[in-house]
Amino acid sequence: MSPRERSKTYEIAEVEAKLQAELPHWYFEDGWIRRHYRTAGWKSTLMVINTVGHLAEAAWHHPDITASYAWVEVRLMSHDVKGITDRDFALARKIEEVVHWQPGLEGQSLTGTPDGDQRFAYIKYDKPKA
Repeated sequence: MSPRERSKTYEIAEVEAKLQAELPHWYFEDGWIRRHYRTAGWKSTLMVINTVGHLAEAAWHHPDITASYAWVEVRLMSHDVKGITDRDFALARKIEEVVHWQPGLEGQSLTGTPDGDQRFAYIKYDKPKA
């Protein structure tokens, strides 16, 4: 894929359709695709921020992040073209995959964080869509 193809910006209707089809917990607002993550507290919030930071740096594509005690908002836009590109969707998918990974649901040897004990609470996982 050429740099020109990678930098193709999507129209608002295209962005909203892609989000609905591929990233249903993300939304488009004020020129950004956005995701709000709820956490169990400050420690979890910092872990989400660091995860997003690592993925963004590895991808060389940098989001804006706002955070408070028990939430993180991630905003993506390709700054160089001032619009939403395939780079934004690709990074959003990777962030979703990593932040919402629940190894305990995979039935493998990793169990994930214990349920029901607030000392180990982490992300407030999205409920599966029916």
